Amino acid sequence: CSDVMIEMYQKAGQIVKDVRELAVSEVHEGMKVLSLVNLIESEIMKRGGFPAFPCNISINEVTAHYTSPAGDETILKDGDLVKIDLGAHVDGFIADSATSVIIGSGDGHYQSGDKVYTLEKQTKLIETANQALEVAISNVRAGVEVGKIGEAVEEYVKSQGFLPVANLTGHSMDQWILHSGLSIPNVKEQNHHQLEEGDILAIEPFVTDGIGVVGDMKDTFIFRFLRDRPLRLAPARKLLEVIKLKYANLPFAQRWLNEEPGIRQLKPAMRQLISSRAIYPYHVLREKSGARVAQAEHTVIVESDGCRVITQ
Repeated sequence: CSDVMIEMYQKAGQIVKDVRELAVSEVHEGMKVLSLVNLIESEIMKRGGFPAFPCNISINEVTAHYTSPAGDETILKDGDLVKIDLGAHVDGFIADSATSVIIGSGDGHYQSGDKVYTLEKQTKLIETANQALEVAISNVRAGVEVGKIGEAVEEYVKSQGFLPVANLTGHSMDQWILHSGLSIPNVKEQNHHQLEEGDILAIEPFVTDGIGVVGDMKDTFIFRFLRDRPLRLAPARKLLEVIKLKYANLPFAQRWLNEEPGIRQLKPAMRQLISSRAIYPYHVLREKSGARVAQAEHTVIVESDGCRVITQ
């Protein structure tokens, strides 16, 4: 990493930290999810960054990839366990962070799947995710095998009576690329890849009292450009040009396209882009047993003897 790159990453990290803290102070019972994502995304831009992906607000057993569609009426309710996952980029240099909060007083008894959640239990889920993140970060340095990080996370989470989500991982990042090829596991696995100085990593343990596996829901609200394809519909061709120009390889929300001038027949155009595999749809992910999930995430720059956390 050159000094200029590090400066860009740190600027993005500061934006993400400030906006994450603002979101935590503003989120409240009765708030629309759409209001929260609009607040977060607009505040990123006010501070001189751009959203690196649509803000994810995943509630209870919904684990990742939920962002509001246009006109979303979903409201945050007392006792909801909400994961706020946001990213910003400055000239394509990305910082990514997440935190989990309990909405309202949260002191009732709340049902998800066949499980009942109290304030104490949800607080412990969140604290375990936060501490698992610290455990992971304390293991990051040049030369460490990524499998060892997952092993440390799994060992800690299990010691608290919970499970990490096995099929969600952290990831390496590069300029304009949110997932640049390296996965940072949250469970022990035979992965001997060694971290290198200058690697940029988003580390994100997910913690649950369920079975620790997520599956796809049918909904997709977030997409990413994949490749040029021959397209029958003129509006689909135009839309693909807009997507490439504005978002490059970064994920985007369908609701962002509603504000684009000159876009016609958005829904059929999107359907053609998906079916022709010109864009990739991210399915909303849910814990398979219906149990609640907490998440914590920071972005780090790997150094010879540790790492620099740019989002705290």
